Amino acid sequence: MKKRQFKAESKKLLDLMIHSIYTNKEIFLRELISNASDAIDKLYYRSLTDKKLKVKRDSFEIKLAIDKEKRELTIQDNGCGMTEEELENNLGTIAQSGSLVFKEATEKKKDIDIIGQFGVGFYSAFMVSDEVSVTSHSVDSDKAYRWTSKGADGYTIEECDKEEIGTTITLKIKEDTEEEKYSEFLEPYRIQGIVKKYSDYIRYPIKMDIEHRHLKEGSKDEYESHIEEETLNSMIPIWKKNKKDIKQEDYNHFYQEKFFDYEEPLRTIHTFVEGQCSYYALLYIPSHASYDYYSKEFEKGLSLYANGVMIMDKCSDLLPDYFSFVKGLVDSNDLSLNISREMLQQDRKLQLIAKNIEKKIKSELIDLLENDRENYEKFFKAFGMQLKFGIYNNYGMDKDKLKDLMIFYSSTEKKMVTFGEYVSRMKENQDKIYYACGETVDKIDDLPQVEKVKDKDYEILYLTDYVDEFVMQTLTEYDNKKFVNVSTDNLDLDTEEEKESLKKQNEEAKDMFASMKEALKTEIQDVRFTNRLKNHPVCLTSEGAISLEMEKVINAMPTDEKVKATTVMEINATHPIAEKLKDLYQHDKKELENYTKILYAQARLIEGLPITNPTEITNLVCEVMSK
Repeated sequence: MKKRQFKAESKKLLDLMIHSIYTNKEIFLRELISNASDAIDKLYYRSLTDKKLKVKRDSFEIKLAIDKEKRELTIQDNGCGMTEEELENNLGTIAQSGSLVFKEATEKKKDIDIIGQFGVGFYSAFMVSDEVSVTSHSVDSDKAYRWTSKGADGYTIEECDKEEIGTTITLKIKEDTEEEKYSEFLEPYRIQGIVKKYSDYIRYPIKMDIEHRHLKEGSKDEYESHIEEETLNSMIPIWKKNKKDIKQEDYNHFYQEKFFDYEEPLRTIHTFVEGQCSYYALLYIPSHASYDYYSKEFEKGLSLYANGVMIMDKCSDLLPDYFSFVKGLVDSNDLSLNISREMLQQDRKLQLIAKNIEKKIKSELIDLLENDRENYEKFFKAFGMQLKFGIYNNYGMDKDKLKDLMIFYSSTEKKMVTFGEYVSRMKENQDKIYYACGETVDKIDDLPQVEKVKDKDYEILYLTDYVDEFVMQTLTEYDNKKFVNVSTDNLDLDTEEEKESLKKQNEEAKDMFASMKEALKTEIQDVRFTNRLKNHPVCLTSEGAISLEMEKVINAMPTDEKVKATTVMEINATHPIAEKLKDLYQHDKKELENYTKILYAQARLIEGLPITNPTEITNLVCEVMSK
């Protein structure tokens, strides 16, 4: 037996590994199990062409064992094993390909993922071990060898006794410290959990002896125990099975178990794609939003597997933000197991998968919308807000992808409709899509501005979410039909004759309106007669980019930013109040001032806007009523 040294760069890298630069220490078991699986694969594939190798696939297995007294964790496989030369080459030199990158990264003091960057999965064992021993008997050798190392100081390789072909790795688990409880890796339940999390779909059984305790027959407090070998992994992932062999109950069970949801999903998407990058995807659209979905704590992403081994629990790069509600996983044999988060962001294969998944999710939602409206409305109630965010985020870059997924309440249909459905019913020569904003459908339906539009038999979309008008302003139009808020100054429903008549009335009353505007000081931009009202005497309309609804939304936000819509108070030209105002202007200008303030307060109340001087308005109302 001869003591051997790691090469300089390997030694430096291993030293970093030993001193816990990688915080997710449980990953070591995933790496060692994956190596064991690879060794079995090699032997199995060789046996297909080498008639001398007589092996049966159902005999392959990976065994785990815990010895708490010795603080040892063992991983054993019956794969191809390693010769003395392979032990030297495979375990004595660390990832040559990563040397240059490693040096550059450490010089710049970047926080890097050592395992991912350098393919040094085996060496992650040193994060939890004081000593690592690898005993291996190669299928190509009649001798067995043991590789042993306590870390960066070096390693030894010696001949040893091992009859069976394969490899046994023994880890001497570190003692606990104040910061780290290494003893957790000597607990069966912890090992079971790690296997289930990362290696559940390794194709060979992963076995371990588990102690079971139960009450002695006839006893109330005396227990007896027995040891039973159990298989810890499922082996065949549901997403790799043929769809015709899977029942919806199987999909639902997997979803509820993996994603801890008490309800069944609304839609299941199971697909296999071959091409530049082949992959399986099993995606779910939940039936409801999780309690933290619209919070900062929520973390989006799909589980990412490489050939059945989980390499990332939540890969955010696989989902755009507006589809962040989707849960599921992607499994590709074309992705490397040893790949870091930083490398994934630049991986073209991953980008291709993400693009395909985005298209698939959208097509499924369109199908749900067109063929199962009831469930789509349930989905939209839970996640429609996120789709709306997606429209106006990033300066509307994704609006065209999402506009056909929007649904809003229709004044004529009395149900939720799409933009396409609205356009299909538009009147001849109608070139605008009308909408109105408010807290509820009933409140919108009572708005003065809505009444005349409905009277002219135009359909109106009722917008009740605070983000809705931002969505409309981002979209600007649909199918070349502009969106128009019925409460803005560009409604334009009058005929040329009606416009001319109204213009004349406003011209004649301009002095009266000047007095009324003076009474309200800087509250409004203008006062004028309008034809947009039917039974109501007054309403507020807005000019410019900020509408009345947007004023409410922005000012309700917990920020110092406050805005004010440029508002116009419009008086119904055919309402008796119009004649009353004209009379007051001629005979009692002080009373006209009082009426103006009351009308303005009334208009703000209708819009759901606060009144800045409620005491004054109350006194004025009482004064007018007492006359």
